Amino acid sequence: MSVREQINADLKTAMRAGDTDTRDTLRSLNAAIKQTEVDSGEELDDSGVMAVLSKQAKQRRESIVDYEKAGRSDLVVVEQRELAVIERYLPQMMSRAEIEVVAAGVIEELGVTDVRGMGQVMGRLMPQLRGKADGRLINEVVNDLLREKES
Repeated sequence: MSVREQINADLKTAMRAGDTDTRDTLRSLNAAIKQTEVDSGEELDDSGVMAVLSKQAKQRRESIVDYEKAGRSDLVVVEQRELAVIERYLPQMMSRAEIEVVAAGVIEELGVTDVRGMGQVMGRLMPQLRGKADGRLINEVVNDLLREKES
């Protein structure tokens, strides 16, 4: 079963169960997928659908941060619920420790010794970890590792 078929099946299940949060989130995902298809002029395969889902999850994470800064805990809760639904379809994200191992290997391989080489490390690391880890966390880990090397 494709990711899109799974989303549609789960949408039907949520509608039958009266789960409005899941129903509304899945409808918005379907709309985002459809909009991407209209914009590109072609039907998305599973990898394209996963890219849309990743983008939607990223938007929810950014909204959570913004709402927390604004003191809007009511909206934070809504975004967290939507993010939880979206994450059901995404692959498990890497932990900080797993990212540190990969990043340390790339830093060692490139021979980078200070923060000035961060762009070089990120350029090599991001293609490896795209879709497997959050970009902000990767950036934070690399920054921490390079600062430790400077000391």
